[in-house]
Amino acid sequence: MTEVKRSYDASGRRAQARARRLAVVLAARDLFERDGYRPATIAAIAAQAGVSAESIYKGFGTKAALAKAVFDLALAGDDEPVPVAERPSMQAVRDEPDVRRKIAMFAAGLAQRQARSAPVQILIRDGRHVDDSLDPIWDKMHDEGLTGMTALGRHLLETGQLRDGIDLSEVRDVLWNYLAIDHYERLVLSQGWSLERYARWLGEAITSALCPS
Repeated sequence: MTEVKRSYDASGRRAQARARRLAVVLAARDLFERDGYRPATIAAIAAQAGVSAESIYKGFGTKAALAKAVFDLALAGDDEPVPVAERPSMQAVRDEPDVRRKIAMFAAGLAQRQARSAPVQILIRDGRHVDDSLDPIWDKMHDEGLTGMTALGRHLLETGQLRDGIDLSEVRDVLWNYLAIDHYERLVLSQGWSLERYARWLGEAITSALCPS
């Protein structure tokens, strides 16, 4: 009986800790978007989330690390501890037999992820020019993207349906190029493209670069 209660208590504490962490990340997202990175203090984030500033430092370490947590949440769309590469949408890409369809499916998902994460990506990208604590966060985002596109590039190559002579480094670099938030910023945020038009363009651009004509 004691063991059951102990297990229940531990599960409840984990759920509470996860809920508090999510509240902090959502508060940070809201204040970063409203006020900007530098004006959004840990104290203000703590007040909005209903926690202590000390608990934020204990849980995240730095405000820059908190910005990365905001990016991770936006990218995934929820706080489930499942990497994007292991989610059903990417499994569907891997299960699809036709490489052109794979690319179209990937582009559609990428457009959705960019729409969710654009504000914090741009905040981190531009904020590092005035706050160098964001430099390693930006570098980590780049490295994670490159790792993900290497894995996807290898998968696309293994289909045997890409154009002759192309190697993994080129496939990876093409995919990584279109992962950049700059494209979304220019075409959707600046030029007013719809998300559907942007996703279609992404798919066509990647297909043109990787597949036989």
